[in-house]
Amino acid sequence: MTAVSSSVFTAAQFNTFVRDNLNETAPAKATTAGAHFAVSGTYEIAERISASGAVLASETTTSTSYDNLTTPGPAVSVETGAFALVIVHGSMANTGTGSARMSYEISGATSDAPADNRGVGVFGSANVNITASGVALHTNLTPGTNTFTAKYRVSAGTGTFQSRRILVMPF
Repeated sequence: MTAVSSSVFTAAQFNTFVRDNLNETAPAKATTAGAHFAVSGTYEIAERISASGAVLASETTTSTSYDNLTTPGPAVSVETGAFALVIVHGSMANTGTGSARMSYEISGATSDAPADNRGVGVFGSANVNITASGVALHTNLTPGTNTFTAKYRVSAGTGTFQSRRILVMPF
């Protein structure tokens, strides 16, 4: 609509061209304290809520493929667009010179198996407990509800894991 001098501006025109546009701003869409906004399409924004989880108990595994520990996770479910920043953190050790690794799987709208290149691990230091964090930016998620679940493995020996945490910041 183009405003013309001395023309009548109706309520319907105001609602369509002023009110409805203002309702597309971040303050108008904000419903959750601590949330942030991401571009979800051309001229569109979506509120996104980060989530974190923790399992503090010390548990072990001898599995050489990614699997749950006695207490699974931690896991978080979030509404994502195509992007999410994932941070994993944990303390880990191995009884021998093998590795102890923590990664995560993605399920829900996206399916992706755990991978060594997006986790943390300790290598070749028998009975040395190391605390580490790893960060990965996913850029090809299927938008929707995605669940990120920590998984664990060793290359040999027995791995011990404690203070396990995951944080997901969806975009």
